[in-house]
Amino acid sequence: MSRTVFCRKYQQELEALPFPPLPGKKGQEIQANVSKQAWEEWQALQTRLINEKHLNMLDPEARAYLNEQMERFLDNRETDQAEGYVPPER
Repeated sequence: MSRTVFCRKYQQELEALPFPPLPGKKGQEIQANVSKQAWEEWQALQTRLINEKHLNMLDPEARAYLNEQMERFLDNRETDQAEGYVPPER
C-alpha cells in the first residue's frame, strides 16, 4: 500500500509523492504536505506558464514568479493562467 499525506491543496488524505520533488527543506515540506495528484497538476500548470509566458528558467525573477504561483496553486488561491489555454474535454 502506498503512503498517504494530508494534502494542503485538497484537504484530504491522498497518495504521497514517492520522493521530495525539490532539493532541501522545501522539497521535504512539499513531500510531507502535498499529494502526488496536486503535484502533477502543478507541474502541468507550471509547464503551460513557462511555455506560454516564455519564461527563462535561468532568470531569478522567472523562478521567483513560478515559486509564487506554486504557493498560490497549492494554497487554492487564484493563479495566473496561460493565455489562450483551453482545457481538454473529458
